[in-house]
Amino acid sequence: MDNFDPAAFAEYLSRQERKDLLRFLTCGSVDDGKSTLIGRLLYDTKLLFEDQLATLQKDSAKHGTVGEDIDFALLVDGLEAEREQGITIDVAYRFFATEKRKFIVADTPGHEQYTRNMATGASNADLAVILIDARKGVLTQTRRHSYIASLLGIKNVVLAINKIDLVGYSKDVFDQILADYGEFANELAFESIQPIPMSARFGDNVTQRGESLGWYDGPTLLEHIETVDVRGSEAERPLRFPVQWVNRPNLDFRGYSGTIASGTVSVGEELVVAASGRTSTVKSIVTFDGEKTRAVAGEAVTVTLADEIDISRGDLLCDAAERPEVADQFSAHLIWMHDDALVPGRNYLFKVGTKTVSGSVTEIKYNVDVNSFQHLAAKQVELNEVSVVNLSFREPIAFDAYADNPATGGFIVIDRLSNLTVGAGMIDFALRRAANIHWQAVDLDKHRRGDAMGQRPAAIWFTGLSGAGKSTVANLVEKRLFALGKHTYLLDGDNVRHGLNRDLGFTEADRVENIRRVAETARLFVDAGVIVLCSFISPFRSERQLARDLLEPGEFVEVFVDTPLHVAERRDAKGLYKKAREGRIKNFTGIDSPYEVPERAEITLAGGMAAPEDLADQVIDYLREHGYI
Repeated sequence: MDNFDPAAFAEYLSRQERKDLLRFLTCGSVDDGKSTLIGRLLYDTKLLFEDQLATLQKDSAKHGTVGEDIDFALLVDGLEAEREQGITIDVAYRFFATEKRKFIVADTPGHEQYTRNMATGASNADLAVILIDARKGVLTQTRRHSYIASLLGIKNVVLAINKIDLVGYSKDVFDQILADYGEFANELAFESIQPIPMSARFGDNVTQRGESLGWYDGPTLLEHIETVDVRGSEAERPLRFPVQWVNRPNLDFRGYSGTIASGTVSVGEELVVAASGRTSTVKSIVTFDGEKTRAVAGEAVTVTLADEIDISRGDLLCDAAERPEVADQFSAHLIWMHDDALVPGRNYLFKVGTKTVSGSVTEIKYNVDVNSFQHLAAKQVELNEVSVVNLSFREPIAFDAYADNPATGGFIVIDRLSNLTVGAGMIDFALRRAANIHWQAVDLDKHRRGDAMGQRPAAIWFTGLSGAGKSTVANLVEKRLFALGKHTYLLDGDNVRHGLNRDLGFTEADRVENIRRVAETARLFVDAGVIVLCSFISPFRSERQLARDLLEPGEFVEVFVDTPLHVAERRDAKGLYKKAREGRIKNFTGIDSPYEVPERAEITLAGGMAAPEDLADQVIDYLREHGYI
């Protein structure tokens, strides 16, 4: 430590901070050598400690696939399951640096099953290294990953034709693969494609030139990624500042915290809240290191405004002169990431920036064949498929088209019940079909109508298996309410399918649409001040939740008629269960289609354990106790 020079050390740190950062990912088909390539980069750039190297040598002897040589893939494949199977499952991120640049590399899985992980890695990348096994050429997964990379806005690609040693370092093989890929990639939005023949195992053209590749006069991979210009244009785009948190440490301070997605913000600048259109000027910009007069894209800041205006988490602050669009219906590209298919009409959560809204896919326009770019007709979207869809949100959001600003045009889809991310997408444009439709204000509302009838309007939603006794109990409840002078209406599953929903079948998609229409109808009855009784199997929790969300708190009463399957089958007056057991009726709830039991029903009736009259009394007692009648 006697030779320690503080000034030199400070200069070294400053030099490191000034280096720009390149985020890139490796992708392609399985076993193309992605993990090996990253391991070789880390090894050749001397970024492994002695203990890491010792562990790598030990692991190579135990798990390696290259004989006595070091298996560089094991540097990245950290999960035990990955090492046992010899594949990459998760997205592995690694940091390294050279004298010219800093890098964060994402090693993404090649298996089709894990395409969603590849999309995750691509969402924050500036460049994609697409590997191709020289022996196999361009494969379907190569095309899929290339298409997704292009869809997610990556403009710069390295086409790494790997394992060139296994085809005798053949220039003819390299040229043929390049021609095949070029023909396919003409349809994609890449600005530059740098082809590089390489052998990641032996290091040829990774950081050093390969002696057997004298016919290639282009850059090595390291030379290219050190010099390629991928400077983001985020700072040059209009200001987009999604509010992540309203910061109120005391009564004298109110700030809006978040990370600037694009553009710049300065003290004194006029900003607008995109959704409401209210404007104010920037009073101060506060950071962890103190106040500053200007902040740029990528910085986490707290902004205070000169005026007290209504702003909450999820709002978008923008340049008053360059505002985003605001809409609630969109056309979008969607990548589906869940084993259960997307069903149009089903209610999901959509997260756009810091804003989370409820909505659904209203139409699947087509699926995209990633090999030919053909548009394929589709009624649902399966795992790893890419589709163009129409979306409808429950409330308007501020957005930009993804092509103009990925930060405010990208979204993820979240399952309402499991809270899993099931899809990701890119908004293409707003649908103008509802731009001239506004809610008409009226003088009478449901509360005044309900008061005039001496009741509290609500939807009493009976759910359970076919034959559970829903309609019988609902009918008895309505008769007793009528006898009490209450205003009611009964919507029954079979009756509705004779008229409003006669065009629907019994597929999962049709069941979802059936309940969506019924829920909207029930909402109109509630708005009229009526107590509407809805008797529907409604087997899926997500659709019952959709019906609940359409109404105000307290207006939806879920009644679960809990009748065991064997009791319901014994009552099978219509012979439906028998036909379902024989395979003559498909998608029958309880047989070959699931029934999802309510988790928090307001009323649970023990169907099959008590007389229908007693069950109806339980519902009437609940309505009376909770002020509905």
